[in-house]
Amino acid sequence: MLLASAYFPPVEYFALLARDFIPGTPAGDTSIYIEACEHFVKQSWRTRCTILGPNGTETLQVPIVHDGARTLREIRVEYATPWIVRTQRALDAAYQSSPFFEHYADGIFAILDSQPETLLELNTALTRHILQRLGIGVQLQLTQEYVPEGSVPDDYRSVLHPKRENTVLRELGLDRPYYQVFSRKHGFTPGLSILDLLFNEGPDALLYLKRQ
Repeated sequence: MLLASAYFPPVEYFALLARDFIPGTPAGDTSIYIEACEHFVKQSWRTRCTILGPNGTETLQVPIVHDGARTLREIRVEYATPWIVRTQRALDAAYQSSPFFEHYADGIFAILDSQPETLLELNTALTRHILQRLGIGVQLQLTQEYVPEGSVPDDYRSVLHPKRENTVLRELGLDRPYYQVFSRKHGFTPGLSILDLLFNEGPDALLYLKRQ
């Protein structure tokens, strides 16, 4: 399977990562690859995620340094502005009353506070951390050269995109409700960042991803 790098990826991203994993077993030999050598794609999940807060859906973004870098491996995160503080405040406002926010927030905030230099490093560290907290034992690998479109099976790089119809969400049965803090006010909102599922469902998040 081949996926694009993503910042706090959406629920369906992790459902794909968990699809062939059997809970309670060690990680197998099958590796899942993250495209690390592509030209940077703007307005995608690579630099943004969506959460559900008191005022409805909210997009959180990672600012990047515009210095002429073109490939994903070269893109550096911009830390001159206090976006990490704003992100933590937004997550506090959205999830501080969720059942599992205090259980998971510190580890996630610690990665943000460590300020990884590149976007790829930041996204990969967050994804691996969340995989570990979910108990999804898969081998996450980075590509060493660009993989052309259509050259490998299960290529989801272009499928998962905030501006395209989310067919994967329905195909994986992830449009069914789970508990959300503000669902009474806004109704159930599918396709949010994995943080929404993790903070609201905790250890049961993996069961949801596996459709159990």
